[in-house]
Parts: sequence; C-alpha cells; structure tokens
Amino acid sequence: MDLKVICGLSVILVVALSTLAEGKTPPTRCQCKLLPRERRNCGYPGISALECAKAGCCFNTSVPGVPWCFAPKAKKVRKVCPSDPNVRINCGFPGITAKECERKGCCFRAYPAGVPWCFYHRTVEE
Repeated sequence: MDLKVICGLSVILVVALSTLAEGKTPPTRCQCKLLPRERRNCGYPGISALECAKAGCCFNTSVPGVPWCFAPKAKKVRKVCPSDPNVRINCGFPGITAKECERKGCCFRAYPAGVPWCFYHRTVEE
C-alpha cells in the first residue's frame, strides 16, 4: 500500500475512535419513560436521534410541543448484602461483633467459615 493511503486510513481511524469515545452510554428504556411534562431538554432544535443518543439522552418524537431529545431519569441504585460468600470484601477485623459491623455500615453474616463475616454492601441498579 502507498504511504499516503496508510496515513489517510490512520487519520480516519483516529477520528472515528475519538468520536466513539466522546459519546455517553445510552439510557435504558426505563429511564426514558417520562411523562411529556417531566421532560427536560437535552438537545437543540433539529437534533437527530443519533446525536441525541450520543449525548446520553432519550429521543421520542411522538408528542408535539415538548422536547424530543430529553434528559433520562436518574438510575435507581440500592445497597444489598451479597449472597455469594466468595464475593465478600472484608469490612471488619477478626472478632468483630454484628453490632460493631453494622455501626460501620456493613453487612454481617456469621457463616460460613473461612470468609469475611463483616463485609461491604454491593450497589446494584434497579
């Protein structure tokens, strides 16, 4: 291949990858379920669905007179105590009591042997 062709393809590849890196993760379908009156504008007049998605926003043209590109609902998260003993991350020290552990804001389960009994919560998306 000619050096000019290789350089041209390299430039195109770099530009394409940087464009992909700029985009945000698209919202879930659940995050886009908003009443029309709850929509907060996330784009500009005439924005395309693709540009809106690249900005991490929702796009829906079914209701006239409201923003079609709008900010998604915040993701709901909650703390849970992991049920798998093998994924526990130690939050205490040997001999810690349940009360001491819970005061630290951690989970406590005095079983099974050989794994931390006082361990951190996990955050999961709903």
